[in-house]
Amino acid sequence: MLLAICVACFPNTIIVGSTRPVNSLKKAFELAKDKDSILLMPGIYKEGPLVITKSIILIGQNNPILDGENKYEILLISGKNITIKGIQFRNSGYSSMNDYASIKLIDASNITLENNTITGAYFAIHISNTSYAIVRNNTIIGNPRSEQLTGNAIHLWKSNHALIENNHVQGHRDGIYFEFVSLSTIRNNLSEKNIRYGLHFMFSNDNDYLNNIFRDNGAGVAVMYSKKVMMRDNHFEQNWGPSSYGILLKDISDSHIEHNTFLRNSTGLHLEGTSRIEIDKNIFKENGWAIKVQASCEDNNFYNNNFSGNSFDVGTNGSISLNKFYNNYWDKYEGYDINKDGIGDVSYHPVSMYSMIVEENPNALMLLRSFTVQLLDKAEKAIPGLTPETLVDNKPMMKSQKL
Repeated sequence: MLLAICVACFPNTIIVGSTRPVNSLKKAFELAKDKDSILLMPGIYKEGPLVITKSIILIGQNNPILDGENKYEILLISGKNITIKGIQFRNSGYSSMNDYASIKLIDASNITLENNTITGAYFAIHISNTSYAIVRNNTIIGNPRSEQLTGNAIHLWKSNHALIENNHVQGHRDGIYFEFVSLSTIRNNLSEKNIRYGLHFMFSNDNDYLNNIFRDNGAGVAVMYSKKVMMRDNHFEQNWGPSSYGILLKDISDSHIEHNTFLRNSTGLHLEGTSRIEIDKNIFKENGWAIKVQASCEDNNFYNNNFSGNSFDVGTNGSISLNKFYNNYWDKYEGYDINKDGIGDVSYHPVSMYSMIVEENPNALMLLRSFTVQLLDKAEKAIPGLTPETLVDNKPMMKSQKL
């Protein structure tokens, strides 16, 4: 009797394949018990919608394919301690009423999605009301059509303690989407060529975004209605368009933006309604506007950043600045350093008269780099009148800093 009990306690491995006694995943899910493993052999499996509620491990051998035939949601997970690894998901269905996904998690915990490939999906991975999800080393490639007909690559709602790591996502509405998500980390991902945002999150506090690349997305990255956000060591590149940004910050507070690179974006960093943000040790290079700070921002600190090759270093729509700039390097700075301490002896006003004119009249951009504009800026430096007097770096650095 004791021997029978012990044998029953050991986890079992169920092998699924077209030539095996168990030739379908649905049958394997019925047979499986908690802590069992299912090994899916190579092949194409068209089984309609699948559901996992047991604590099992599903592993693909040599990348088997689960095909949704453009009709079905492929895999729904609701449970705990479940792993999905090494499987190709393709052609999940589309619905204007339901958020069909290749993989959907609902009311789950301790879920790992790893080393999978997802193509032709509406939503690729859709996670809601879930704790401790790990989404790692997945490749997600969409077929972008329009915002209405395309879902997000990795979508989280009302979840916590998630880890989104080492994924490559492209061709969706938003690459990574967070809403009401807390205590989570996004790191080492590449999000590119998405219709709207490479990263989009709202109402999500206490999250870290580390060492990601957001490149060539329709509107860049948006961080909205959140607090206590750390964004460090990320690259924001090639986000071009009339409403495109490296990062758009709207109504966020008590956060940190550090050691990031903003390269060749229409606007590197746009702040609106933000407060108590520390922006330090970032590189702003070859952007249209390096930074836009709206008049609704206050108590933000910009320091130890490098500004080089930007058409405009700083833009604003107000005459008074409630933010601090200090110890930044500006390639347009023409001051001097008599005592050789590496800090300019003359303050630098990064907002040019021409940028103020463009803020009010965007069509004036056609005069960019004209001789008339150069005269206007020279005159403004000699007799300041239109640019914000309080938006000034009193301690500009003479040399570019090693960041």
